[in-house]
Amino acid sequence: MELMPEESSPRGATTGNTYIDLGATTREAYEISAKSRALARSEIGDRTPEDRIRQRCSVAVGDFAMAGLLRFCHEPVTAGTKAIGNGALIVTDIRMVQVGIQKRGHSSEIICALDHAGGAGDRGITRSSAGLLALADRLPGSVLVIGNAPSALLTACDLIRGGAAPALVVGTPVGFVNAAESKEILRSLDVPSITTEGTRGGTPVAVAAVNEIITMVAERVSRAEGAGR
Repeated sequence: MELMPEESSPRGATTGNTYIDLGATTREAYEISAKSRALARSEIGDRTPEDRIRQRCSVAVGDFAMAGLLRFCHEPVTAGTKAIGNGALIVTDIRMVQVGIQKRGHSSEIICALDHAGGAGDRGITRSSAGLLALADRLPGSVLVIGNAPSALLTACDLIRGGAAPALVVGTPVGFVNAAESKEILRSLDVPSITTEGTRGGTPVAVAAVNEIITMVAERVSRAEGAGR
């Protein structure tokens, strides 16, 4: 598992942990990330793992109001860290989410539903929905990340009702058509989830939430390796 360069991972930077941002690979990038995170900790608080996700998502969109819109159902941080720690498949709705999820600090494969969306036009459904339907057999135990398409989240909810339950669903689609409704449906299901209330959300929020969970996984690995020396 590839971790951060030593210069950009001073211990104690965030809640006493090793990392603040696995994507910060230069000193300047780390300093920007550290300053942003310090402001977020001061504004939002720093008591729980959920607070860390609230911080990171707020920084991602440049608005501390995002912290109050996040919803956590059925212990999603515990479920997500366990799944990614075990190398669970990560499935995204669009490529922007796939590209945004950091590739360091974990061993999970990251795939995009759009790459499995053959025949969407013939069926009259969106490509992201078609891709999820094609991936239904791979969804159980995965981490499903939907940052853009309400149609994909509605399809995911149907699949979950049918028994194809991911280990975690991060569902933050944005917009005025079915975005709020799809997230409400997800919250009604017995599956660990991170969502946003209402029409706001988007790819940056979904990516930030998953990347913070990956950071937590990397921290645990680093502590375990340190204890073993």
